[in-house]
Amino acid sequence: MVEMTAEQVRDSKIYLDWGLSEAEYSKINEILGRLPNYTETGMFAGMWSEHCCYKNSKPVLRRFPSKGEQVLMGPGEGAGIVNIGDGLAIAFKAESHNHPSFVEPYEGAATGSGGIIRDIFSMGARPIAILDSLRFGQIDNDETKHLIEQIVAGVAGYGNCIGIPTVGGETKFDESYAQNPLVNVMCLGLIEHSQIQKGAAAGVGNSILYVGAKTGRDGINGASFASKEFGDGSEKQRSAVQVGDPFLEKLLMEACLELIHDHTDIVIGIQDMGACGLLSSSAEMASKAGFGVTLNLDLLPQRESGMTPYEMMLSESQERMLLCIKKGAEAEALAVFAKYDLEAVIMGEVTGDGQYTLTHAGAVVANIPADALAEDAPVYYREMQAPARLAEFKAMQKFIPEIDDLTATFKAILAQPTIASKRSIYETYDSRVMTNTVVAPGSDAAVVRVRGTKKAIAMTTDVNSRFTYLDPKVGGQIAVAEAARNIVAAGGQPLAITDCLNFGNPEKPEQFYEFSEACDGISEACVLFNTPVISGNVSLYNETSGQAILPTPMVGMAGLIEDVAQITTLAFKDAGDAIYLLGATADDFAGSEIQKMQTGTINGALNFDLQAELANQKTVLTAIKTGLIASAHDLSEGGLAVALANSALAGDLGIDVDFAGSPAQLFAESQGRFLLSVKPENVAAFESLAPTAQYLGAVTADNHFQLTAEDAAIDLPLAEVEAIFEGAIPCLMK
Repeated sequence: MVEMTAEQVRDSKIYLDWGLSEAEYSKINEILGRLPNYTETGMFAGMWSEHCCYKNSKPVLRRFPSKGEQVLMGPGEGAGIVNIGDGLAIAFKAESHNHPSFVEPYEGAATGSGGIIRDIFSMGARPIAILDSLRFGQIDNDETKHLIEQIVAGVAGYGNCIGIPTVGGETKFDESYAQNPLVNVMCLGLIEHSQIQKGAAAGVGNSILYVGAKTGRDGINGASFASKEFGDGSEKQRSAVQVGDPFLEKLLMEACLELIHDHTDIVIGIQDMGACGLLSSSAEMASKAGFGVTLNLDLLPQRESGMTPYEMMLSESQERMLLCIKKGAEAEALAVFAKYDLEAVIMGEVTGDGQYTLTHAGAVVANIPADALAEDAPVYYREMQAPARLAEFKAMQKFIPEIDDLTATFKAILAQPTIASKRSIYETYDSRVMTNTVVAPGSDAAVVRVRGTKKAIAMTTDVNSRFTYLDPKVGGQIAVAEAARNIVAAGGQPLAITDCLNFGNPEKPEQFYEFSEACDGISEACVLFNTPVISGNVSLYNETSGQAILPTPMVGMAGLIEDVAQITTLAFKDAGDAIYLLGATADDFAGSEIQKMQTGTINGALNFDLQAELANQKTVLTAIKTGLIASAHDLSEGGLAVALANSALAGDLGIDVDFAGSPAQLFAESQGRFLLSVKPENVAAFESLAPTAQYLGAVTADNHFQLTAEDAAIDLPLAEVEAIFEGAIPCLMK
């Protein structure tokens, strides 16, 4: 391929296809004082895409709280890092791989996992857990079934092969995701404080080392592809999707960690080649450190012939890392990678002029200020307008479900895909590899022990996008609150969050309003819960042919369990244990599963008290730490009836419960509530600690699910409840 001249780039306006606007192209001309050539234009298009520079979202993201006494590293590096004491810390981050996963579901999901794993070990942390957050359309067509099968297989295939357990996550369904599934993956790693790395290329003369897979033509300009709406033909853009090799990544991970841990003094900086590949890693490392860099593309390992500078720089081939190594220590670094049979080459050096310079075939093919690529992208303060629906929702009369047959309604709710068991999904994941997993998928939060200590880490991913659709700010608050509720139910103290902010086109005022308000809601809740935002990802333009997804700000949270003896699960433990509900139940059906099931739509005003939520969480955590709680489960989708079924099935025990509310309120989705079980000898102490907790009944040994409310009752064999709950999704997938 012969690249266009700078004049041909200007005249053909090819930069518009790459996502640059006319104004942005003009700004590039001003920065350079000349026309950018083909390679340079492509480089700016990638680095100035929303996916890389957050040009539409920066003004909003700056409002996030990101500091706290527990925070060792906030946003801006490969991952955030939080102190857990004893000289140890956890690094964690979430990333989205939405567009690629629609085009090529297996590879899109697999490489989403691979990329976030590299972010973690680039910090010097050993990855110990993966979680996901998946969204699909309704399971009523072959295309959605194919997407589910292949995306789940992609997440499983990568994690299982590399030997990192996939310990938790969530999967939900809504027609808005039919043509734009969401694949969000979170990874968490363990690190000693002394081993924390940064992605910086500093020190004139220090060497730039490329290691890992050869560069090919996969994923070229994937960042720009991820920064625009889907339209006709988008599904055919397979060249924008990367192909992963988890076995190579395993070698790369072990080699990089060995270099970081055993040769600390020679590593200046390290960064994953993620979005925009070699370009973003090298430009960001130089810019962050206040230096320049020069790279010789003739030395770049390539797996395809005739690659142009544009292709080399914008390729997103997987399993590649870039390191800055102390001058004179190159042989020492290369020897480590040779031990793992990894290709590693010195292909450039740090300069003091602040310029980003590329040479190819003896000629300079790019010469740009490093800051222009990494820091000088335009920032847009987008117009906002509240969608008209929000005022309509607030003015609506409350929806109250009509329940003629409580048992039939309960069975129908259990079979809804968002409610039903996700066992058929998570059983494809190896959740036990590394043998640190204490609580595997299926409980409120996953729990992984920290070897050599009494500590454990609880982690979860959460968001109810129906709530953010009804009220973006309150929905953002609830996403954080529910994540914290899951951590607390496991016995953990919430520490910090990461996020994947999945929204539609930010250039549409109503959609930017949703994004801004949801982020403000997240901020307010994070301040209250003392869970700073330490890392994250923005995924905008999640629309197909003008139809946006439900606003979906996924919150990934980690918490500390000080003693493994305090780990709590949702399963009822013993017959005779008392069952309690903590938190007030009201007629909260706006956005609920029962509203969607009965009406086919969602509407109405949300009712949420953030302070009451925090108070209930503190009570539960105190009760767990003082040994009063046998089981704990947060109430979310489906309400009390579903939570009771979850805990009974998990413990393989029956219940005999009498609820003092209406039959409809069994399915209310009031926030801030916990379902708790307490051993008989602890009842008095628990009731003294939590005087507002409502006694519901007892755990039984007769394997029957007995639940009454006013003049209605459910009495089913537990086996029948289990058959409905476990069988719903496999049945739909057939």
